[in-house]
Amino acid sequence: MRPRSAALFGSASLLAVALICSGCTQPSGAAAGDAVKRTPVPVAASGQPVAAPKPASGLSQPDPASLPEGSVYRNPRSNRDEIVLADVRHTAVLIGDSQSEPEGSWPRSALAALGYTVYYAGKSGTGFVGSNGSTGNYIDALVNGDWMLPYGSPPLIVVQGGGNDARQGADDARITENANRLLDALRTRYPGSRLLMIGTLSRGEANGGGRRAEVDALLGRIAHKADIPFVSVGDWITRYGAEGDLVDGVHLAAPGHRKLAAVLARRLSELGLADDVTESGLS
Repeated sequence: MRPRSAALFGSASLLAVALICSGCTQPSGAAAGDAVKRTPVPVAASGQPVAAPKPASGLSQPDPASLPEGSVYRNPRSNRDEIVLADVRHTAVLIGDSQSEPEGSWPRSALAALGYTVYYAGKSGTGFVGSNGSTGNYIDALVNGDWMLPYGSPPLIVVQGGGNDARQGADDARITENANRLLDALRTRYPGSRLLMIGTLSRGEANGGGRRAEVDALLGRIAHKADIPFVSVGDWITRYGAEGDLVDGVHLAAPGHRKLAAVLARRLSELGLADDVTESGLS
């Protein structure tokens, strides 16, 4: 239908035609040659999308390299929705629990100190087996889309946790099974990325660490068998004098986060895991 003229004066016959045509429906689908557009998705503070728009039925996916930051892209290789980041080549993906979730947490701050932009893909109250009622454990959350991974090939994938598994009474067998499933899924999705596991923050077995210290040791054995670097933090609260920085016996106040972030950054640097601007690119 042609655009209506800005002039409102015309013959009665033309007005009648305009009134009749105004009830006509537009043809369905985009016209040939029209560009398919995706609306950027607002991103929450945790890095998770607020919404995940889907392309219209029958339309092909756009080139993800052309999508703005925060867009959701359905990756045909993984068959999952993934987030488009501004600079995935310098991004560390951090899957974790409430130890990692705060913006100034010790894992996030350590990674940032080594030059990474941190993308958080976990949730407080969850773990390898533990869930919080709305978000599943790590592998279930990934499979079910409770949170999304980024599109492309980030240089480093970090998995931290175990505290909620200890709290919720998960046994070694289930933790091992789910941890291996998660590691297999991450290796399949990101074959060119380095993987790292960080254990369960605790006081240490000799200082009342209990099940948290046991889970930290278990995760170390899982990582060793999977040939993945592991940072044991099962005695860090006492080893590095963070007892006075705890707010509830488990979680750190800001001074404790800063203290352990510095320790973790040194450890990661010793492991050769600082951002070295590898040619990760998109895939």
